[in-house]
Amino acid sequence: TEREAQVEQEEESAGENTGSKDSGETGEMTSDKRLDEEKSLLEKLAEMQDRYLRLTAEFDNYRKRTLKEKIDMTKYAGEDLLKKLLPIIDDFERALSHMDSSGNTAGIKEGLDLIYVKFADFLSQNGVTEIKSFDQSFDVDLHDAVAKVSVEEQERKGKVVEVILKGYYLKDKVLRHARVVIGE
Repeated sequence: TEREAQVEQEEESAGENTGSKDSGETGEMTSDKRLDEEKSLLEKLAEMQDRYLRLTAEFDNYRKRTLKEKIDMTKYAGEDLLKKLLPIIDDFERALSHMDSSGNTAGIKEGLDLIYVKFADFLSQNGVTEIKSFDQSFDVDLHDAVAKVSVEEQERKGKVVEVILKGYYLKDKVLRHARVVIGE
């Protein structure tokens, strides 16, 4: 606006100095060009400011996303190791269940019980918890259905009637889905 006022004053003084009609028209054309140039420059400035704001917002989103990814990576850093340890605990559970049915293995059973307890404590200290599946409604996010069996009780239909292989969480993420049999 100040610039426009200045341009108008220059036009008036140019028109007064020359006193001819032709030079006044030339002054108007020059001022129109200047106004067009200024308008064009202001549009470019607005566009550049918009680009700058968008780029700043995009960078901020990128920074937040990478920070979240880093946090998730550290949170689940031991996932592969813990996933490989799960079959060991499965074998311990099988051995313990078979020892109950065999005779005269009290010493071996006691030793395996101690190892199992320590190993289960290690897993829980590292954020691994068991997915409760037995007698729960089937959930595709937590369970892998191995088979379906017919059940007589109506309330057991669509529920887990047998757990073939336990599932586990690592903090709030499913580490391994439970393999289950569903009542039908």
